[in-house]
Amino acid sequence: MSTNKLNRTNDDIQYALSNLLRQIKDPRVNQGSLVSITRVETTGDLRYSKIYISVLGEVNEKDFKKGLKSASPWLRRELGSALKLRYTPELVFELDKSIEHGAQISKMISELYIPEVKPDDGK
Repeated sequence: MSTNKLNRTNDDIQYALSNLLRQIKDPRVNQGSLVSITRVETTGDLRYSKIYISVLGEVNEKDFKKGLKSASPWLRRELGSALKLRYTPELVFELDKSIEHGAQISKMISELYIPEVKPDDGK
């Protein structure tokens, strides 16, 4: 499969799943925290799709992943009807901590004490 088509498919999967995640009724997934899909990687044969999810807020990661796994068949069925692909990929969810890590680094940088340097008069 060409990379352009695969990239479009990844974008379509990301868009469709971001809408479907809001409809999940499992309390392990919808705990009032902000959930977003940061990246989707699908294999060339469209059999597997790795979904990277970022969660902002306090959430129990183990329960969150269990909730996603239990909702996976419903998500896959809805994704198949939305995208009209020959094969609907098996969904594998991974938690992406890059946004959380970036916020932590930004906070550390802002807390650094950097003394002000006075310019020399040249005298």
